[in-house]
Amino acid sequence: MEKLFDVDKIEARLKEVKTIDDLTGKDGIINAMLKTTVERLLKAELESHLGFPANDKGPKDTENRRNGTSKKTVKTGTGAIEIDIPRDREGSFEPKLIEKHRGFDSDFERKIISMYAKGMSSRDMCQHLSDLYGAEVSPALISAITNKVMGEMSEWHQRPLERVYPIVFLDAFFYKTRVDNKVVSKACYSVLGLTLEGKSDILGIWVAEGEGAHFWLQVLSDLKNRGVEDILIACVDGLKGFPEAIATAFPKTIIQQCVVHQIRQTLRFIASADQKKFLPDLKTVYKAATREQAMENLLKIEENWPKYKVVVDNWVKNWDLLTAYFDYPEPIRRIIYTTNIVEGFHRRVRKITKTKSIFPTDDSIKKLVYLIIKDIDSRERTAKKGWGEILCQLQIMFADRIPAGAIR
Repeated sequence: MEKLFDVDKIEARLKEVKTIDDLTGKDGIINAMLKTTVERLLKAELESHLGFPANDKGPKDTENRRNGTSKKTVKTGTGAIEIDIPRDREGSFEPKLIEKHRGFDSDFERKIISMYAKGMSSRDMCQHLSDLYGAEVSPALISAITNKVMGEMSEWHQRPLERVYPIVFLDAFFYKTRVDNKVVSKACYSVLGLTLEGKSDILGIWVAEGEGAHFWLQVLSDLKNRGVEDILIACVDGLKGFPEAIATAFPKTIIQQCVVHQIRQTLRFIASADQKKFLPDLKTVYKAATREQAMENLLKIEENWPKYKVVVDNWVKNWDLLTAYFDYPEPIRRIIYTTNIVEGFHRRVRKITKTKSIFPTDDSIKKLVYLIIKDIDSRERTAKKGWGEILCQLQIMFADRIPAGAIR
């Protein structure tokens, strides 16, 4: 197969990239890739039209021959590029890829970004592009194309947010990346807010070395800088210092620690032989009708399971944070007692990233997560079921903090 790209030259050009124009500008690497790919496909179209390849010395069934090229400027997703369109002597060749009086649809770029968003590895993408387009591209070039979304992602991450979010979920997931030739684990922080319309919105993603309350304070400060003035209820995991970080940024926010996280933590200390009997007793605590009944049932567990007193003590230690949901009606309880809503988003990310055991850079995980968010946002979002009733209940409990006109 004729080599479409001189990979060494492309690698050399990538090392010289200093601005986004070096990638996506008129003379950038991406346009060079598009130009050579399109011109190769046009040559293949002409070969099919004539019925014989270039430089074929054998007998021909037609008198028609190749007749040089003509130039045409076409628009792509990265701007205008000049294409050399092959001609034939009879003038009967009309390319289908770039039809007369029409531009070139830069589907090539979108396919690359779509494949990346679906979690395909660079190696698989290179193979797929080779099979589909006959294009021999390097992983570095794939990265250069997908990096086009970084500017778009930056704008998304700096967009103004709403003044008030009734409920916000904060959580992090972990991934591995290379730092100074070492593989390290890092945390990707995400914040999911329910708007006053009851719709889910990922407010942002942040990357740092491990999960910590100090960095969560930076995240919350960023939300404030982007226009968030109040959060009614924040749902979090059991990270030490998390409540203090939230109280510093949003002192009036009610904090609900994830009960599901607490249950998982509890089961780590329960012998496997006891778990089947212990779980129904534990369920009487977090499924109780009132906080008082929940405490009575917890004390019964301490009485019936004296060898697990340390587990009961841990529930008592975090009691106020774990039981905040008891202050609200059942529809609100079902939403806030767990951070499952944001964990569902993380499960989707992990499903797509499972083929990537190690990410080369922090930007590589951020742009992939952003593309997943973009894919979610491209679908029609509907308000959470029963949101009208929930918002009415919230207005009764937080009347002075919900903007006028929020309930229509």
